[in-house]
Amino acid sequence: MSQTKFIVRKAAVLGAGVMGAQIAAHLANARVPTVLFDLASDGSDKSAIAQKAIDGLRKLKPSPLACAGVVEHIRPANYEEHLHLLKDCDLVIEAIAERMDWKTDLYRNVAPHLGEHCLFASNTSGLSINALAAALPAALLPRFCGVHFFNPPRYMHLVELIPATGSDPAMLDLLETFLVTTLGKGVIRARDTPNFVANRIGVFSMLATVANAAKYGLRFDVVDDLTGPRIGRPKSATFRTADVVGLDTFAHVVKTMRDTLPDDPWHGLFQTPEWLERLLAAGALGAKSGAGIYKKEGRQMRVLDPVSGDYVGAGEKADDAVKDILKMADPAARFKALRESAHPQARFLWALSRDVFHYTAFHLADIAHCARDVDLAIRWGFGWSVGPFESWQAAGWQDVAQWVAADIAAGESLAAVGLPAWALESDRAGVHFASGSYDAANGTLAQRSSLDVYRRQPAPARVIGERVEALGETVFENEGVRAFTSGDEVLVVSFKSKAHAIGPDVIEGLNRALDLAEARFKALVIWQTEEPFSVGADLQSMLPAFLGGDWESISSAVRRFQDTAMRLRYSQVPTVAAIQGYAFGGGCEFAMHCDHVVAALESYVGLVEVGVGLLPAGGGCKEFALRAARAAQGDVLAALKDSFMAIAAAKVGTSALEAREIGFLRASDTVIFNAFELLHVARAQALALAESGYRAPLRVQRFPVAGRSGAATIKGQLVNMLEGKFISQHDFTIASLIAEVMTGGDVDEGTEVDEQWILDLERKAFMQLLQTGKTQDRIANMLTTGKPLRN
Repeated sequence: MSQTKFIVRKAAVLGAGVMGAQIAAHLANARVPTVLFDLASDGSDKSAIAQKAIDGLRKLKPSPLACAGVVEHIRPANYEEHLHLLKDCDLVIEAIAERMDWKTDLYRNVAPHLGEHCLFASNTSGLSINALAAALPAALLPRFCGVHFFNPPRYMHLVELIPATGSDPAMLDLLETFLVTTLGKGVIRARDTPNFVANRIGVFSMLATVANAAKYGLRFDVVDDLTGPRIGRPKSATFRTADVVGLDTFAHVVKTMRDTLPDDPWHGLFQTPEWLERLLAAGALGAKSGAGIYKKEGRQMRVLDPVSGDYVGAGEKADDAVKDILKMADPAARFKALRESAHPQARFLWALSRDVFHYTAFHLADIAHCARDVDLAIRWGFGWSVGPFESWQAAGWQDVAQWVAADIAAGESLAAVGLPAWALESDRAGVHFASGSYDAANGTLAQRSSLDVYRRQPAPARVIGERVEALGETVFENEGVRAFTSGDEVLVVSFKSKAHAIGPDVIEGLNRALDLAEARFKALVIWQTEEPFSVGADLQSMLPAFLGGDWESISSAVRRFQDTAMRLRYSQVPTVAAIQGYAFGGGCEFAMHCDHVVAALESYVGLVEVGVGLLPAGGGCKEFALRAARAAQGDVLAALKDSFMAIAAAKVGTSALEAREIGFLRASDTVIFNAFELLHVARAQALALAESGYRAPLRVQRFPVAGRSGAATIKGQLVNMLEGKFISQHDFTIASLIAEVMTGGDVDEGTEVDEQWILDLERKAFMQLLQTGKTQDRIANMLTTGKPLRN
């Protein structure tokens, strides 16, 4: 291909099933107009099947739509009337059911209608890409490949890119760049082997879990407690994950392994257990059918007993002795204790790890280009905190290799085949090194991709053993922050506190960083090395003053917080907030006061202080009051109402696009899809502001407020909500104070005030609430349980 850029002006998705519709939704999230095809239906609207799927996107939870409006970018279509629309599509993704014959029949139907530069990809979870390619005309082969999104496509980071023999390498590079930057994905190049990389290992792990649970006589709910967060895996663990994915889907993937891997030494394991066959026959397919391995009866969750076939009460947990082993910080000590324990739950966990290590090492050369690809695929596709090779290496490669080999020799493993010779080399310390990751097929160390798109990731996902250097040169550091630069004249500040909560050390560090930026640098960026951006003010740091009744000290701390937000607004250098994950409370307020925000799509933004019985007092109420005054067409209250409700109801934007609609982000703020590009884009935006002749904003002198009559109008609506029991008395008290602050206090409508006036009202109302018993109860509950209390 001669192209050096790949611009997707329009895309099409063939197949409006669960995956196809959600892939179309994510393309629409990225502002790619998309045509969603399905079979023609009877009746006047032959695109009714696709339209129904589009309508269904609005109802799914978690939502595949980053904001409600993006669904308008998806057009329903059918194969009978609309194949001509494919001519204008730069990318076409086939996502119909996993049937080779159905897919190839469709290819023959659509191929004549594809444009000469269109990239054509099959979204398949495990069918052979080369076998699919055989149904295509020769001219299309260079532009065809496999692309495997994981479900749900908006949220799962992994996409496997699978070349066919005839795929043009330049085309693959262009598509990878699009997937990484435009759709925000982590791309792994997979070999064309059944189930590719992530499903091959992940599904094996699930099958090994089933087999070892039966061997050691463990209940399914106990297994889920053992194989969830306790070992660094998602809360849905194993059997709940199968229910969520769909037991029919799980069985299909297992069947694919059974049918296509006859020579695999573990072939005997690739079968659906008898209890699963019974569930499938009964239509118990998991969450989508209301029953599967788990079933809710009334308020009680029940779990399948595989022996009797009956459902029993769920909720049994791991034994304390095993939990204590899993709390060991040293991986080597943890694995050794599991292996040596006589407890069946510990034996189960060791057996499961051993079998996954065994299988992954044996097949590394067949399925992946290097060990790094395996670990990242499992982390991104199955949600493990560390991949299998990372776990093995962290626990001590040589010891674990000898333990696995001994179990194989003793007949304990699920297959009698030995470990590959490379895994048993006497000098082997692992598979991930500073100089690369092990490529078992070639016996070499593979480097990371050299594609230009990865230069946009200053801090990419790393694996254990890989070189991880401190990002940039430290300019200043205290207990709360690290400020560094990478030679581009931008000072970057990262918080060091837990969940990046904003306490005195962070406030001090951020002000010092602002001093340094104004003296020596062109701009300042607030960026965290990992999620979240910030959970807000550090309530824990206020506890000593709170317990001692030192209200003046707390008031001074709030004033310092407000002053810092205002420094971000009026700094002599541009300030940019780079947010991802939670940006709550004070974190949201700091972002709102920066000159610009660069937000990863999966950012959850809100002023949630009412959850702890307080109101925003870091400038959040002030900022919305100011924005309402600027947007008002003579009616400040009308412009203010939505913002008031956002604060009073602790509304959270569940994506950066939704946060923009609510008003936490401005229309001019930047939304990106790949969080690993956040720092790159934030620096670029900061430098662009600096290089365009940046001058600090002039301080707002006066702006009109809605006054006491506006507050009275809002309170009248709150009284109705109170009498209807939609809110509690304390909710009413908090919301009333928010209304008073945002409308400017006890002044006439249209009175002009300055920013400090509203800030002072914020602080006074904050302190008033802090001294009430019900707010104190809410704070105590949040600090002890991590959950909000409604009282």
